[in-house]
Amino acid sequence: MNNGIRPIPTRSRPFNYHTLTTARMWKKIGSILVLYSLLIITALFCLGPFLWLLSTAFKTGENVYTFPPQFIPNPISFKNFIDVFDIMPLWKYIYNTIYMTVLGVGLNLLLCTFTAYPLARIQFPGRNFIFKAIVSTMILPNAAGMIVNFIIIQKMGLYNNMLGVVLPSAISVFNIFLLRQAFITIPIDMEQSARIDGAREFRIFYSIMLPMIRPAVATVVIFDFMAFWNSLIWPVIVFDDQDKYPLAPALQYLQGSLSFNFPYIASGTIISIIPIIIIFLVLQKQFINGMVGAVKG
Repeated sequence: MNNGIRPIPTRSRPFNYHTLTTARMWKKIGSILVLYSLLIITALFCLGPFLWLLSTAFKTGENVYTFPPQFIPNPISFKNFIDVFDIMPLWKYIYNTIYMTVLGVGLNLLLCTFTAYPLARIQFPGRNFIFKAIVSTMILPNAAGMIVNFIIIQKMGLYNNMLGVVLPSAISVFNIFLLRQAFITIPIDMEQSARIDGAREFRIFYSIMLPMIRPAVATVVIFDFMAFWNSLIWPVIVFDDQDKYPLAPALQYLQGSLSFNFPYIASGTIISIIPIIIIFLVLQKQFINGMVGAVKG
C-alpha cells in the first residue's frame, strides 16, 4: 500500500562523454610527459661523461681547475685541437686506424656472410650441429685466445704487420649469428622464384639475399667499426713499431706523456670519437631494424 502517496520521480544524470574523453586525454598527456621526462633525465645521465669531456676539450689550461667547475667554457678555445696535432703525428695514427678498420670490417662482412648464408639457407648434413658448435665458442673470453693467436701470428710471419692485427678478428661469431637470423627471415618463395628463372647460388646470394638483409649488414658494420676503431690491447701486442699504432694506443701514449694536461687529452679523445658518431648517425635506422630482425628471427 502506498497510502495515496506518490513516489517522487528521480531523474538520472546524463552520462557526459565529453568529460570522460577530456579526462582520458589529460591522463594520456600526463603519462607521456612523465615518460619523456624520465627518458631525457636518463639520456643526460648517460651523456654526462661525454658532455663533460667535450666541455674540457674547449677549455684553456686555467679553466680546467676553476671552482665552481665551468660546464660551458668561458672563453671557448679551439687551440687544443690544433696543438694536439703538433704534439704527436695524429694524422699518421688516424690513417693507420682507418686502414685497419676498413680492412677488418671488409673481411668481417665477406667471411661472416659467406658463413651465415649456408647455415641459414642450404640444407646439408650436420648444419645445426656446426651452427651450435660455432655459437658455443661465444662463452670463451677474448683474452683466452690471445696467446694462441700471438703464436700463430709469429709462425705466419705477420708480427709487426697490419694483417696480424686484423686476421684474429676477421670473423665474429656474433656477426655469424646475427646474419644467419636475418637470412632465415627471408621468404623461401623469393629463392625458389630465382631458381626457376635460372639463377645460380652465388647470384641468389649476391643479388637477392644480401639486399634483403641490409639492416643486419649495417648493424655488423657499426659493431665492427667500433671494435676495430677502439682496438687497444691487441695492436700494442702485435706492433713493435709505435709509428704503426692506431688511435687508441696513441691516445694512451698521449695520456701518459701529458698526464696533467686534460684539455689536450680530451681533444684527442673527441677527435677519435667523431667518426664513430658519424657512422652511427648515418646507419642508425638500419641498425635498429637489424637488431629488431635479429630478435624476431
